[in-house]
Amino acid sequence: MTLKALIFDVDGTLAETERDGHRVAFNQAFANVGLSWHWSIARYGELLHVAGGKERIRAYIEQDQPPIPTHWDVETLIATLHQRKNQYYTDGLRRGEVQLRPGVRRLILEARAQGIRLAIATTSQPENALALLETALAPDAPGWFEVIAAGDIVPHKKPAPDVYRYVLQQLGLPAHVCLAIEDTEQGLTAATGAGIPTVVTVNDYTREQSFAAAALVLTHLGEPQHPAQILAGSPLAGQPAMLTVDTARQVLQASVLANDVTVFHRAGSSSKSTASTDLKPVI
Repeated sequence: MTLKALIFDVDGTLAETERDGHRVAFNQAFANVGLSWHWSIARYGELLHVAGGKERIRAYIEQDQPPIPTHWDVETLIATLHQRKNQYYTDGLRRGEVQLRPGVRRLILEARAQGIRLAIATTSQPENALALLETALAPDAPGWFEVIAAGDIVPHKKPAPDVYRYVLQQLGLPAHVCLAIEDTEQGLTAATGAGIPTVVTVNDYTREQSFAAAALVLTHLGEPQHPAQILAGSPLAGQPAMLTVDTARQVLQASVLANDVTVFHRAGSSSKSTASTDLKPVI
């Protein structure tokens, strides 16, 4: 099976941006407009079940019914808060307050060196995604990704598959030659809904979610001196591992064959089989 592209989610996948990035920025935005609202770590984790920042604010208003000054129209308030949150968030990124998760830089650089195409599929706003790439990865990192599909570029956010279908269309690739990297059940549902085999790297907010549809579930992507733990998707579950381009190819092949996807090797021929992912542990 030929791996042609890696498609990355951003928040929680490339970096632990949610708890110490977006949540903090939301609270700063609330204070900036004179609101007494505050999102605790636990409450924000609950709100993460709603995809999108504006949608998250709206869900909070509907569920918690916090006090809203009478001079604010709800829709105007949501738009204002979201805009100011984004500014606080990008300011924090540029101060270096958010770092990449283990293995992210290594895998991206390895993929570039081997000619694997790169793309982004995120519900985060474009300016937030670009700021993270520029500050945590490299100033020219946005140019490494052929497609950066972010924010409201599609009508329906994750868990709808729209953003992944958009990326596939822009890349001109079928789903079975791509591998998605996600961190949430919503993201997994979106990617697999578009037919893309998916690796999940869990975080503190998502480790209890259901990832039965994932090709592989890891604690993170792994480093030589800081290997990840395989949580599911391999006979080696519980063993240390590191997702490289070579192991990504293994994961892709096992996932495609296990799902009985017909792969055309040449005009007029195809093969079907089943397999299981068998990553070699890091020694």
